[in-house]
Amino acid sequence: MKIALFPNTSKPLAKTIAKKVSKFLAAHGASVFAEDAIASKIYAHPLSETDPSSIDFIISLGGDGTILRVFHAHHGISAPIMPINLGGLGFMADITTKEIESSLENLFNGRYHIQNRIMMEGSLGSGTKLLAVNEFVFHRGHVPSLIELVVTIDGVYINTFSADGIIISTPTGSTAYSLAAGGPILTPELEALVLTPICPHTLSNRPIVLMPKDRIEVTYISSYGDIELINDGYSHSNMSKGETFTLRRSNEFFKLVVHPPHNYYQTLRNKLGWAGNLKTPNIHQF
Repeated sequence: MKIALFPNTSKPLAKTIAKKVSKFLAAHGASVFAEDAIASKIYAHPLSETDPSSIDFIISLGGDGTILRVFHAHHGISAPIMPINLGGLGFMADITTKEIESSLENLFNGRYHIQNRIMMEGSLGSGTKLLAVNEFVFHRGHVPSLIELVVTIDGVYINTFSADGIIISTPTGSTAYSLAAGGPILTPELEALVLTPICPHTLSNRPIVLMPKDRIEVTYISSYGDIELINDGYSHSNMSKGETFTLRRSNEFFKLVVHPPHNYYQTLRNKLGWAGNLKTPNIHQF
């Protein structure tokens, strides 16, 4: 088994934990690879010495941001990602440091399942295709006022949003920027997309849940400077007046390793601090 290990070295103890994980994996017969600059420091082989397509699993040590960085920086590795949380909130990275050993044992013993989550892809005109696990964000950036964005779905005009921008997210991304902007939470394996306005001028402009088969076009029409197009907080592009970004569901899936007894609804409750208590009904005996 070949495993690529990606620690977020800005996190305290990341290297120390990476060394322990690397030793555990090697002791169980796995070949461990890491980015060349850090490989020797965490007892791993340089990633450049193997074919990316031969990697069986990715293990990320960090938070959700680490997962997204690894996915985009090493897109040639199509293996499922097993995330270990060294960060804060972490909706995808929900394996705690206390669960590392048991989760690694589950990996070797086949006690896990892989979630295939939908992604989006899009491009400006005939430009380079961009992928998004979480979201595409169209934001005013340095423009000092609200911007106007025209949205059409399968060629049908929906609305011109006057706002700081809009977010189009996957179910995975529904608990990220979209949630902060007032969008709904979607369960991660649902096949849907969400369009969420950012601080819209008109209060009737509400989030919309869309079918993933839809072709969505966003055109910037304001007579200001360029605005920002951001995918997953990873890369930034500029959009000029009159430019259209076309996006749709990707044919690729984002593959996430999930271990028992982890449950998405329990993760929501814990991460969002929901304080409701389970109450049993009063039963009157006669």
